[in-house]
Amino acid sequence: MQKPFPETVQTSRREFLWRFGGGLGGVALAHLLGRHGLLADEGESRQVATSAGIRGVLRGGPHHPARAKRVIQLFMNGGASQMDLFDYKPELMKRHGQKFDPGTGERVEAATSEPGTVLKPGFEFKQHGQCGRWVSSLLPHLAACVDDMAFLMAMVSRTNVHGPGSYLMNTGFLLPGFPCFGAWVSYALGCETDNLPAFVVLPDPKGLPYNQKGNFSSGFLPVTHQGTVINASGPEPLAHLRAPAAQKYITPEAERDGLALLRRLNHAHFVANDADARLEARIQAYELAAKMQLSAPEAFDVSGESEVTRKLYGLDDTVTGDFGRRCLLGRRLIERGVRFVQIWSGAGGPTNNWDNHASMTRELPPMCAATDKPVAALLNDLKARGLLDDTLVLWSTEFGRMPFSQGNEGRDHNGATFVGWMAGGGVKTGVAYGESDEWSWKAAKDPTTTYDFHATVLHLLGIDHAKLTFRHNGADRRLTDVHGEIVNDILA
Repeated sequence: MQKPFPETVQTSRREFLWRFGGGLGGVALAHLLGRHGLLADEGESRQVATSAGIRGVLRGGPHHPARAKRVIQLFMNGGASQMDLFDYKPELMKRHGQKFDPGTGERVEAATSEPGTVLKPGFEFKQHGQCGRWVSSLLPHLAACVDDMAFLMAMVSRTNVHGPGSYLMNTGFLLPGFPCFGAWVSYALGCETDNLPAFVVLPDPKGLPYNQKGNFSSGFLPVTHQGTVINASGPEPLAHLRAPAAQKYITPEAERDGLALLRRLNHAHFVANDADARLEARIQAYELAAKMQLSAPEAFDVSGESEVTRKLYGLDDTVTGDFGRRCLLGRRLIERGVRFVQIWSGAGGPTNNWDNHASMTRELPPMCAATDKPVAALLNDLKARGLLDDTLVLWSTEFGRMPFSQGNEGRDHNGATFVGWMAGGGVKTGVAYGESDEWSWKAAKDPTTTYDFHATVLHLLGIDHAKLTFRHNGADRRLTDVHGEIVNDILA
């Protein structure tokens, strides 16, 4: 009987080269392709699967010893107000209600409104921890963790518009089409497991952030490195992972046979079109999906966690339950080998996020109440389990707010200064770097750009940001473009 596929389908690229290259020419060609990482056995790709997971392009290991193995990034979507949370400015108390005049002769402008009068924080500030860090009363749980954090007190953005600002913070560029931070980490380091994605995104159930899935895109990197979006609040966190219950004919045996056939078809097509990165990504996606049918249900099931842990994250409270569940899932995912987890607070749009134009006193407290306890729980839980030593936790936002009012008590966008913090692998504890001016209007000392932020995180992961490149349209592209300095002052 004739075989359904020709024998050449079973021929690997290496065998093909030896059959048709021949002699010294074959040796030379194989050596050249091997040097550039283009020579692979059947089933291999430029991203190599091993028993420990999927290795990235840094096959020989990181550029230097890594202090962190994995990242959990907490993204406060909308522009969290630095002077109402972490950047205590007594001058705003003294000048409340007065015309804002920084005394520099500069024209004062706002992104979406006319500048109002000086607006003081509507919440009490106190010093906390041995480091004496000032924190708003809106964040009592995080205030107890300040001795584990390194604050970047004068971060700056090149824009005060949400779309470009979100792209800049996530991809290093103001325009769409570039790979995001998590995709670069996945591309460089791969995953520590082969049955879960390297890069997982847990968006706010109220909706995706500004730029939608552009924040999680792999851009011009292979598609396999894009973020896998998980609906943590849904009955099925990952859609279509299991067959519908009504389809009785889809048995485990039928699925296994179907996947085997699909693998042969994909491989046959791949041999004929092995330069197509999208095809390679599709094959890997099918194979990963099959493995996730076994691994994902357990990873996303928090019912096995102790009652103490569930209460720690606030799962018993409607206010903290959703964000707490996603923080707990973040811990569970990195425990199981996921390299980069991004957890979002706030959807895109005018409300239900950190974009508080109308009223700081009405709009900011709910966002803080929903996230404060879960984030503190994540830090404490990681620390108790010994995971914080090599897990990097990031608290990020795209820009800050203005020191003067918009309307009566809202604040407009401000890219000239905002606050972020890091904790965990390789980061000094209880320190702060940079300062804003007396108004928290602009960075005044040691500003940190988004490029510096990315360079520092990559450094902690053992990656030289200037060496992690991808050739695209004739240019060696990188996450930090042509910028970026490591913030050594916050490194342990």
